[in-house]
Amino acid sequence: MAVLTLLILAVALGTDAFSMCLGLGMAGVNRRQIIIVSFTVLAFHMIMPLIGWFIGDILGAFLGRAASIAGALVLVYLGIRMIYTAWKGEEEVEHGEALVSISSMFLLAASVSMDALSVGFTLGTRDVNLPITVAVIGLVAGIMTGIAMIMGKFIGARIGEKAVGIGGVLLVGIGVKMFLMS
Repeated sequence: MAVLTLLILAVALGTDAFSMCLGLGMAGVNRRQIIIVSFTVLAFHMIMPLIGWFIGDILGAFLGRAASIAGALVLVYLGIRMIYTAWKGEEEVEHGEALVSISSMFLLAASVSMDALSVGFTLGTRDVNLPITVAVIGLVAGIMTGIAMIMGKFIGARIGEKAVGIGGVLLVGIGVKMFLMS
């Protein structure tokens, strides 16, 4: 696979994570959470193509749909909580409250990595260097995640309390889109 093609593919696969993490960053996250979430998304974007490559279409289609639906519902739930907090004018959500649960973080990372699972099926039919390909996909997704969370945090700091509501609206929109597409 050509380097440019691989980079374009990696960026395309990282866009879901980027948009989700932009919204999460607006709610307020700390450096540790940015690093943990970025590495989790990076790992999932490396693991999912490998799983797709190894297990095939039938199981992948089943897991992909279930994980996409669950991830979409988690995003909608988190978004609604953020909107409610902003609307009620309650004290600001504790930094990264949405990321407290490890299972929620893994579910979100898995849901934004489902397209990478599908790509894994295709990689099995192509003559590609699988380790390099999945490493590039993972690194790009991890970098995009970190950038999005930092941007979201910056935007949130600039527009104040409204950022939590805006971030919530973004997450609900992404969750609904993911649900409808699954």
